[in-house]
Amino acid sequence: MRDRLLLAAVVGAIALLPLLLSDYVVFRFTIALIWSIALLGMVLLCGIGGQFSLAQAAFYGLGGYVAAIIGNRLPISLYWALPAAMLGGYLAGYLVGRVVAAQGLWNQALITFAIVVVFPQLLRWPLLERLTGGTAGLYLEPVPAPQGIGLSADRWWYCLCLAILCLGALLARNLIDSRFGRALQAARDNELAAVCQGIDIGHYRALGFALGAAFAALAGSLAAIQYSYVAPGTYNLALSVQFLFGIVIGGLGSISGAVVGGLFLQFFPDLTAALGKGLSQLLFAVLLIAGILAMPQGVSGLLGRLRALVGKSARW
Repeated sequence: MRDRLLLAAVVGAIALLPLLLSDYVVFRFTIALIWSIALLGMVLLCGIGGQFSLAQAAFYGLGGYVAAIIGNRLPISLYWALPAAMLGGYLAGYLVGRVVAAQGLWNQALITFAIVVVFPQLLRWPLLERLTGGTAGLYLEPVPAPQGIGLSADRWWYCLCLAILCLGALLARNLIDSRFGRALQAARDNELAAVCQGIDIGHYRALGFALGAAFAALAGSLAAIQYSYVAPGTYNLALSVQFLFGIVIGGLGSISGAVVGGLFLQFFPDLTAALGKGLSQLLFAVLLIAGILAMPQGVSGLLGRLRALVGKSARW
């Protein structure tokens, strides 16, 4: 009960954050929330399922282009892009998962690497150029806040992204604790034992890919709406590597690690840029490697160990 009350207090404080900050700062925190939503899928896929994917940028881009195409080509509200992106990401992720489920980690990395390399080229393909905008990309009209709520657009989207993150975290927690989560962990820990228990490893791993892709596509659609622009060059291998860095720093098997990773991806580059004065990329890499070596289970794992030590000291 105490932990739940503490969590409710933290969420309430975060929800009040937009009232105290400028619209620009609120926008930055909104992007951090979007990173966190994408990383929730990485928790399920990599942390719980023990799989590896470099295709997250492609799924993220799929969500972004679903939003852009709906905003530019269809006479419906852009809010419909959110469930449409999730559905599209889920289906694409399941198809990819069926292909790579029986492969080892190295082959998973190679196959998903091929996907993230091909995706930007596919968006520039002449047959799809009229739909995707080709190299120039597509612009979206800014979406204002609903009338009568007394919030600016930036504050409205912050609150909406926070609500989506909370619902996504609740869904992820329930999935981890469900039969699906136990089957996914069993397949990760010992394939032979999982098969002997009647677990369809290929199906469950494909579902892990599907859920990881659905969260990434949802985050991609939110990011496209926030930036009001999508372009093929955005969704590249470097973006997939950022996702991996974020979840490793936050904590692979932890939902709270997704939030920590989102904040890290949004604000840590600012710190290295301020310190580096031209060496920001080198500093970023050095500090990142140092953080991984010092915290092999991520920030959330480190906090968990500190909490256990404090509890042990209190009992003594």
